[in-house]
Amino acid sequence: MKFMMIMYPRDYGKAQPGFTPPQEAMVRMGAYNDTLAKAGVLVALDGLTPPATMSARVTFPGGKAKVVDGPFPEAKEVVGGFWIIKADSPEEAKQWASKIPGADTEMVEIRRFYDASDFDPECQKKFADRLAEDQYTPGNQK
Repeated sequence: MKFMMIMYPRDYGKAQPGFTPPQEAMVRMGAYNDTLAKAGVLVALDGLTPPATMSARVTFPGGKAKVVDGPFPEAKEVVGGFWIIKADSPEEAKQWASKIPGADTEMVEIRRFYDASDFDPECQKKFADRLAEDQYTPGNQK
């Protein structure tokens, strides 16, 4: 199973343009990331700039895209970064998240990715056919 661990730094919505995390926090997080990689569970990770640096929202009223540039001062929770990990169970994903060197002002949400087995057999066959045709690799779309 794959899980996303989503970091919410509580004060991130108020961070000024150009903000970067303190070096000591980056060192601690780097060591944690190395642990994930060495354990073979890390799929991907990245950090996001605060909304004041660059943000936009796209909504679709009436099916048409509407873009609104940020920042959005009313936002209560702002994503600061994420990890995608492989784990055998939700409990294992929770254990990995519990090892994040977070601060008092940070929270991590864990979400499981959909798996083909979550869908009915007809959808599963369609997924398998698309994967067999390699339609999800950039440049291979027909």
